[in-house]
Amino acid sequence: MSWRLAQDADLDWIQSFLYANLQSSMFLLSNLRDHGLHDKTSDKGMTLWLSQGSAPGIFAITNSGMILLQAPNAVDRMWERASDLIADRPVLTGCLGETRQVRAFLSAAGLSDVPALLNDDEPAFRLNLAELIMPQMQGGELVPLSAVPRELVVHWRTSYHFEVMGTSKSKAAAVAETDIASYIEKDSHRALLVNNQPVAMTGFNAALPSVVQVGGVYTPPDLRGRGYARLALALHLQEARAKGVTQSVLFAASTAAVRAYMSLGYQRAGEFSLVLFDTGRKETT
Repeated sequence: MSWRLAQDADLDWIQSFLYANLQSSMFLLSNLRDHGLHDKTSDKGMTLWLSQGSAPGIFAITNSGMILLQAPNAVDRMWERASDLIADRPVLTGCLGETRQVRAFLSAAGLSDVPALLNDDEPAFRLNLAELIMPQMQGGELVPLSAVPRELVVHWRTSYHFEVMGTSKSKAAAVAETDIASYIEKDSHRALLVNNQPVAMTGFNAALPSVVQVGGVYTPPDLRGRGYARLALALHLQEARAKGVTQSVLFAASTAAVRAYMSLGYQRAGEFSLVLFDTGRKETT
C-alpha cells in the first residue's frame, strides 16, 4: 500500500476513519477541525497523507514537526514509506499515537534512538460520561482559569512542563505562558477552589462535540494526596456532560493518576505513546 496526499474530497473518509479509531485519534481530529488540510502557518496546521484499501491509515506532520499517525494495520514497509514523506523536514519535534504504531514507525524511520525529552508509553482510558462516578468530597468550586491569579497558574503549568513533559527549565516558563494564554482564550481548562483558594487545575487538550480528551491535570506538590485533582476533573466532566458531551478519553502519566481516573469510572482502552525529541533544537508540546 502507498500513501497519497489528502485532498478536500477525502475529508468525509478521513473523519469517518478517525472516529472509528477515536481513542488515539483526538489530536488528529481536533487539529483537522481547527486547521483543515491547507494551513501552512500555524504550528498545529498539518500536512496529511492517507492510505486506503487493505491497510487504511492516516499519517500527518504538523508545521512545527510533530508526527501524528493512525494506521492500525500498517506493515513495516508502509511505515518506511511514511518516513520517506518527511525525509526533507529540517525539524522533527516528536511523534504521538497508539503505542504499537508509534514504536513501529520510529523503528522503520530509524528514529528509535534519537535523544528524547520525553519517551513514554502510557495506559489509555475511556469513559462513558453517563457512568461518571462523582467523588464524595464536597466543598470545591470549579472556575475558569481567568478567575484565578494568572501568575499562579503559569507557575503551575511551568512546574508541569518541567516535571511531566521534560521541558528544560530555561524554556518551561515561556512555554507555560503560551499554554495558559491559549487555555484562557479557548476556555478549555478550569481551576478548583477550596475555601476560595486555588488548589488544582484540569482541562481538555482536545475537544469535539461528543468527546473530550483530558490533559494538563495538575496539583502543586504540597496539596497532593487530598483528592483535589480528582474532584476538579469530575466537576469539569460533569460540566461537559451538561453540554452534550458523551465520552471522555485520556492517557495517564503515573500510578497515582491511574488510581484517580479509575475511581471516576474510566476503563482501560489500550496504550498511547508520546515522544518528544531532544536534539538541542527540538522542543514542543
